[in-house]
Amino acid sequence: MDLNREKKLRKSGFKTIAGIDEAGRGPISGPVTAAATTIVNDDNNELKITNSELKEIKDSKKLTEKQREHFYNLLNECSWIEWATSRVGPKIIDKINILEATKLAMRRAVDNLNKKLTDQVEFLMIDGNFKIDSKISQKPIIKGDEKVFLISIASIIAKVSRDRAMKRYDKIYPGYGFAQHKGYPTAFHRKRVKQAGPCKIHRRTFKPVRYIVGQ
Repeated sequence: MDLNREKKLRKSGFKTIAGIDEAGRGPISGPVTAAATTIVNDDNNELKITNSELKEIKDSKKLTEKQREHFYNLLNECSWIEWATSRVGPKIIDKINILEATKLAMRRAVDNLNKKLTDQVEFLMIDGNFKIDSKISQKPIIKGDEKVFLISIASIIAKVSRDRAMKRYDKIYPGYGFAQHKGYPTAFHRKRVKQAGPCKIHRRTFKPVRYIVGQ
C-alpha cells in the first residue's frame, strides 16, 4: 500500500486529506460505524509511511480479526496518524435507511476528526460510489479500501471499533451471539431472533427481523 493518491492531492494544493470508510451496513443488529483518518506531523510536509509494517496493510475484509486488532494497535501508536469515529444506531437506521445512516455516520466522523485537528480537512476520499453532505471537496472511490491507504486504515478502525461495541452488547443482551457474528444474519442469529424475538439493538426494518416482528 502506498500514498500515491494522497501525494497527488497534496500537490494539487490540498493540505489535509482524509479517508473515510464504514463497517456494519450488512448486519441486522447494532450500529453502523464510520471512521475518518488523516496524516499529521509529517516531516518536511512530505507524505510517507514511517512504519514498514503498515505498508502491508489492506482492506479490513481481507484480514482476520486478530490481524485487524494488530493493525489497529499499530495505528494507535502512530503519532503521524489521526482519526475519529462515529456510530449511528438501529433506531436512526430504521428511520432514515442504512445508506443515509452510513452517510450521517461518515459526516459525523469527519466533524469529530476536525475537532482534533489544527488544520481542518480540505479533501475527502470516500469508499463507495456516493458522496456525503459536506461542503468539503470529496471523491467517492469504488473499492477504495483496496486502493487508498487512508481509506484502508479507516476500514480497519471502523471494523475494530464496531466489533468491540458488539462484544459489549453481547454482555448486555446475552443469548444472541453478538460477540461471535457481530450482528450479521448467520443461521444461529436468525434462529435466536425467531426464538427470543428482537432486542433493542436489532434493526426492525431489516429482514428477517421485519418478518418476525410482522408475525
